[in-house]
Amino acid sequence: MNANALIGSILPPWVVAVDTFDDHDAVLFPAEEEVISRSVENRRKEFATARMCARAAMGVLGLPPQPLLPGVRGEPQWPIGFVGSITHCAGYRGAVVSPGADTITIGIDAEPDEPLSNGVLEAVSLAEERKALSALAADYPDVSWDRLLFSAKEAVYKAWFPLAKRWLDFEDAILTFDPVAGKFSARLLVTGPQVEGRQLMGFSGRWMATEGLLLTAIALSASSASRRRRSALKRPVPQAIVRA
Repeated sequence: MNANALIGSILPPWVVAVDTFDDHDAVLFPAEEEVISRSVENRRKEFATARMCARAAMGVLGLPPQPLLPGVRGEPQWPIGFVGSITHCAGYRGAVVSPGADTITIGIDAEPDEPLSNGVLEAVSLAEERKALSALAADYPDVSWDRLLFSAKEAVYKAWFPLAKRWLDFEDAILTFDPVAGKFSARLLVTGPQVEGRQLMGFSGRWMATEGLLLTAIALSASSASRRRRSALKRPVPQAIVRA
């Protein structure tokens, strides 16, 4: 193991991250095999390798190997008391896991740093976002901003769904990017769920472009009051970031 997981570099230190650039001969549990049995080989490989990463991250947190079955929207169903997220794209698989006492929800996504196909941007963005992306592309042409927007909206959805338990369309949140700090924000245009006694209004996240990839991540941390209580208990928080 080494502290080089790409996705981990844009997440808090208490989140355990594992990623890989290669598919591995990962072993699936029978229930997982059943889920993926009718899928093409490429889909099976990405499914299996991503779950291998997830189980490695869970192991750092002391969890035994166990199935990670998809829920009603395909989201991984994490062990009780833990939250996490999985992503995969051509040439990259990654997973992150955190104790639920530290992190309320996580959403990660990876995409190739390449422009979207014709017509896709219009389907996943708002007019205001497209105007902002044009300005960003003029000033920072080395980033595929349309694909980054898509990735960030995927991360938003992955963070949203465990809390709201309902669909979030691409036009239901408006995103803005900080090209220098590597941050983004998402303002919800629909009513969000109650989180720690407050209505969820949006998310803040981080992004990076490296090694031909665009990576986006959201980690909604537990309240500072909760963190102070946990600190008083002196519970150690694993900080390993590993690469498979």
